[in-house]
Amino acid sequence: MYYPQMETKLSQLKAAAMNKDWQKAIAIAARFSRLGNIRAQVLDAHMAYTNPRFAVQIGKNIELCIEAGKSALMDAYGIKQ
Repeated sequence: MYYPQMETKLSQLKAAAMNKDWQKAIAIAARFSRLGNIRAQVLDAHMAYTNPRFAVQIGKNIELCIEAGKSALMDAYGIKQ
C-alpha cells in the first residue's frame, strides 16, 4: 500500500521562504506553539502583515518588524537566501 509522504508545517514554511513568500512563511510560523526566543519577532512580523495600522499605532515600524521576523526564521530554521 502506498502512503504519500506527509508535508509538515516546517517543510511548508521552508518552501514558502524559498519561494520568497515571507507572508505565508511567517503566518505558518506564527501558529507554532514553541517558538522559543524568536516568538516576539515572528508574532510582530505576523501583526505587521495582518494588521499594519494597529502596529503603527503602538509604535512599531512595519518594515523592521517584517525584516526581524524573516531574519529570526532564517537563523532558527537554517533557511538560506
